[in-house]
Amino acid sequence: MAYGSLRAFVERLEAAGELVRIKHPVSPILEITEIADRVVKAGGPALLFDQVEDSPYPLLINAFGSERRMAWAMGFEDLAEATRDIEDLLELEVPEGWVDKLKLLPKLGKLATYAPDTVSSGPCQEVVETTPSLDDLPIMQCWPKDGGRYITLPQVITRSPRDGKRNVGMYRMQVFDDHSTAMHWQLHHDANRHFHEATQMGLERLEVAVALGGDPALTYAATAPVPPGMDEYLFGGYFRKEKVRLVKCKTVDLEVPASADFVLEGYVTVGETRTEGPFGDHTGFYTGLEEFPVFRLTALTRRKDPIYPSTMVGKPLMEDAYLGLATVRLFMPFMKMQIPEMVDFHMYPEACFHNLAIVSIEKRYPYQARKVVHQLWGLGQMMLTKCIVVVDAHIDVRNPIEALWYVSGNIDARRDVFFADGPVDVLDHASPVLGAGSKMGIDATKKLPEEGHPRKWPEELRMSEEMVERVTARWNEYGLSDIVPME
Repeated sequence: MAYGSLRAFVERLEAAGELVRIKHPVSPILEITEIADRVVKAGGPALLFDQVEDSPYPLLINAFGSERRMAWAMGFEDLAEATRDIEDLLELEVPEGWVDKLKLLPKLGKLATYAPDTVSSGPCQEVVETTPSLDDLPIMQCWPKDGGRYITLPQVITRSPRDGKRNVGMYRMQVFDDHSTAMHWQLHHDANRHFHEATQMGLERLEVAVALGGDPALTYAATAPVPPGMDEYLFGGYFRKEKVRLVKCKTVDLEVPASADFVLEGYVTVGETRTEGPFGDHTGFYTGLEEFPVFRLTALTRRKDPIYPSTMVGKPLMEDAYLGLATVRLFMPFMKMQIPEMVDFHMYPEACFHNLAIVSIEKRYPYQARKVVHQLWGLGQMMLTKCIVVVDAHIDVRNPIEALWYVSGNIDARRDVFFADGPVDVLDHASPVLGAGSKMGIDATKKLPEEGHPRKWPEELRMSEEMVERVTARWNEYGLSDIVPME
């Protein structure tokens, strides 16, 4: 399902009882954060603040703050359905014969039908301000020691000066004044590469457009680690089962989603940076001061009745946890193509995702778990994962009780824990050098003699199937119908 606007998504949430309107005036400086933090951690609804102080525009937050709403944003009823859709596209059983490979082409060809289209006009340009100001936007300051107000849910659009390919990413933007912000382009991200290319080529500036709102599937697409060379708006179009319609910007040579609520047009000047931060980050700690490029605003376009989308990060769990969970589910089929022994994979939002991943595998030979860990460290953004744990196929990696029991009981620390140096998330304050440090792999699988375990491995406790079925059938007879057993 495609949403023609962010307002259409809001209407769906409201009709389903998944949204609360707050009509009383609230401040974007800390107050919205404190309200939203309590609601998110209670598993509560999306919030639409109708009256934000010093702004004529309503603010939406926690729109993605549950698995259900996250799936709806992408056009599905649940995330399992979205995963099946990706699996069907990829056909994980790779065909062997050329005839079977030809049969695969129509499936892959479906992607091309969702390539974005450029149209002559769109709602995002119903109002055009060529003497623009950021002052009217209800931009939040989330935490007391933040360096200022931050735009937190943008689709930042750049184009490679070398090959012309578009990138859409989500990078926070600290507001400096009414016409400039920082552009938080971290070391490992594509927009940073575009900026580096512009520097190498001796260009004076790199044009940038920032879309806010519109179809929520496109906001998610900006966060997704899509395969190299894939356009994020093609990816978003595939999920919404409808091409993304783009319009040309008014003052820069870039295209933006026609459905967006606001569009900020501008540029960064090569060689110009400014100190950004601090920022209360998704790690639960403040990120310190650092130099980043400066985005300068040349135009602001918008709908006549826009909604300003926002989010906040902090100590887990927050709204970004559900964006991350969607990514884990959706990209597991891509990972299985590279690691066929993988059964399931999970990254814990409680560990900020990049700090801990657990993968289950069908183990067949010695040191296979170590091979899998190193493969994962070689897959795109997985290179930043601080700790990867491997367990056997029957373990439910999404169940922390089962996973902790199995991992803690199955390892000999000296034998099964191993380390590697390499890139880490630049937000990792524990690494001794920014963006570089050590990572840990843990082999918690059943050990083979060839792996240095000559002793017999013990058998796990399991009730007989006959008794399980007998007790299940008689559960209500015991007078225990109100008790739901843990699976």
